[in-house]
Amino acid sequence: MEAPLYPDFPLDPSTPRGSRPAFWVGPRHLAGDDGRLYDAVADTLCGLGWTSLTIVRGRHEPDETPEDRQVLRSTVLHISPDALRWAQWSLADEPFHLGDLPIAWQVSARADTASPLAAWSSYFTTDVPGEAVTDFLVALDARGQPAVPLAGPELVLDAVVAHGWLRDIDQPQAAATDPTFTSHISLGEVPPLIQDADPRALTTEADEAGPVGWQAWAEPALGAPCLWAASFAASVPHDLVAAFAASLSSTAPVLRRVLPAATQERLLRAPAS
Repeated sequence: MEAPLYPDFPLDPSTPRGSRPAFWVGPRHLAGDDGRLYDAVADTLCGLGWTSLTIVRGRHEPDETPEDRQVLRSTVLHISPDALRWAQWSLADEPFHLGDLPIAWQVSARADTASPLAAWSSYFTTDVPGEAVTDFLVALDARGQPAVPLAGPELVLDAVVAHGWLRDIDQPQAAATDPTFTSHISLGEVPPLIQDADPRALTTEADEAGPVGWQAWAEPALGAPCLWAASFAASVPHDLVAAFAASLSSTAPVLRRVLPAATQERLLRAPAS
């Protein structure tokens, strides 16, 4: 294994120290989100100077005390200083599903502030490793023009192949899988409802092929429910997807207290102390 990329990865503050042991585990793509996907991403965005807003929807009756107010839905929105990129924690806001899993984070960007619409969006369900989502966001934050493509799709596959993943025999330029054939990344038709500025996303007929974007997922066993899924709209720059893919496929161990039930027997682990 490589040296850990996150030796100071913060522990879950809600978990009393000593009540649950921490381990360095791998492979990362099967390690889950440790039950703290919001905290991992939100802490990173706070460190980058993004502003967080909490939108609370509810019903307020006359003369009702604050503690009796019925909150129906709430959303936490993080906005970059230039207002060109934002990340929305939607798990508490009746999210739609991807691969039968609830989407936890939706990340979007636009070309300029004159347009209220996103140029592209990406989606991450629960149990996507937080390190991969944060590395995607760090790369997005560092980009001067978040909606301008800078590289081709080969960059994404090169990133995972460099960490030992295998190109798909039938689609060597469009798909790859980890050596255990559990996790996959593929360039293909984008699922329905994925927001993108590409007009083909709205005009494609039922019998026509729509725009293609990157999709990633982990399937612990053939035919079993997915552990996690991530979807990138057609207009997401390939270099940003490559940042996600490189982090996802990294052989560096990650710190975990909570292991996914579906993959814990596949994980190598070493005590963190």
